[in-house]
Amino acid sequence: MAIKKQFLKSKPVCKVTFTFPAEEANHVAVVGNFNDWNTASTPLKKLKNGSFKGTVDLEANNSYEFRYIVDGTYVNDEQADDFTWNDFAGAENAVLNL
Repeated sequence: MAIKKQFLKSKPVCKVTFTFPAEEANHVAVVGNFNDWNTASTPLKKLKNGSFKGTVDLEANNSYEFRYIVDGTYVNDEQADDFTWNDFAGAENAVLNL
């Protein structure tokens, strides 16, 4: 798993690229408070090497909670900036600090 952050100089936006290695998976998406936890709004594209990748433009100077959905199962990114407990899910969410 990897998260790449690219801050834009022209505006307060950060291009965040999510990469998730999942050769056996059929569908991977990233969900979080930046897309209202909508499972269909941010699917990742499967690459030839078996990983999934996608880029999201997020407002800089904010923190975002997120998780991956891998074939219907929620998974955290072990390389996240932090983790926070979510009572609704009964589990920790990954945190992205921009």
